[in-house]
Amino acid sequence: MNRYPGKLALQQRVLTPYRAAFFDALAAACDGGLSIFAGLPRPAESIATTASLNIAHFNQARNLHFLRGPLYLCYQRGLLTWLSECDPDALIVEANPRYLSTPAAVSWMKQRGRPVLGWGLGAAALSGPLSGLRKSRREAFLRRFDALITYSRRGADEYAALGFPADKIYVAPNAASPRPTSPLPRRAPTFTGKPSVLFVGRLQKRKRIDDLLQACAALPENIQPHLVIVGDGPERTALESLAKTVYPSAEFPGARHASELAPYFSAADLFVLPGTGGLAVQEAMSYGLPVVMGQGDGTNDHLVRPANGWQIGGTETLSKVLQEALSDVSRLRRMGAESYRIVSEEINLERMVEVFTGALNRLNPGDAR
Repeated sequence: MNRYPGKLALQQRVLTPYRAAFFDALAAACDGGLSIFAGLPRPAESIATTASLNIAHFNQARNLHFLRGPLYLCYQRGLLTWLSECDPDALIVEANPRYLSTPAAVSWMKQRGRPVLGWGLGAAALSGPLSGLRKSRREAFLRRFDALITYSRRGADEYAALGFPADKIYVAPNAASPRPTSPLPRRAPTFTGKPSVLFVGRLQKRKRIDDLLQACAALPENIQPHLVIVGDGPERTALESLAKTVYPSAEFPGARHASELAPYFSAADLFVLPGTGGLAVQEAMSYGLPVVMGQGDGTNDHLVRPANGWQIGGTETLSKVLQEALSDVSRLRRMGAESYRIVSEEINLERMVEVFTGALNRLNPGDAR
């Protein structure tokens, strides 16, 4: 694995639990260590945060939040003090112009001839009032970075379309899990009884679990699956009530974590996430499961592809995709094997760290603009 010989600093608006493993892995690959600066979300966002890191060093920011929705802005108090104290050789920041304190941090690094990398989803086309002014501001903001790291080819293309040099844009597919250490699970070449469909995640509206219940009910009776919905959340009571009406055989075992999930992944034939998000997708793939999931912001374009699953969008319906998936067991098994290969060889925490350290090593203080 690549190593970065210097000291790295990294800014985040908030530090979420699922990122902790990546930041510790990145810290372990930095000879000078890694310092993280992050604050708290607004209470209404219901975003889980953590300050628990085993290798990286966490520094608490004081996030000041202004306005809402598309007008939202954030200022992180203490950012320059943190930079002065950790004195990094390179800085990675979220490539988001809504964070008002970031330009001062970039200037601080530039004055010392040190590189700054932006890390973001991409830059989707803007529309509506003042879109031209916002585009110009975005372009000026991005030009100050020495390189950009994004999750997907879609994000890279969006940055390039704004004039950022393509050879300074790096794609690090979003990973939440390390390479699997166990071999590909063996599954029978035919279904033994009903096929098993699994969902794992927080039970909330944006996951569209109600659509999953309705889609299973609409399937031909001979392929209606044993549906297992693992998780808890604000929608659980409503979903259990809906299930009694439309799909009574659905099972709700509640929240399960870590090793408790292994029996559910091992018993499943197909993993389904109808909505957005879903940290369990890579874990499901490590158990050799094909995946059905809703289209999102491009961060999962590399992860779920025609060879190992379906992304629902356009004219496709969840029921139609489920029927296609469950009607051909041999293809489903081949797709599961491809899922396992993807997370073993292409998309995992180790590969994500390699992209970050590779980008850092291609920059040096003399490259700073």
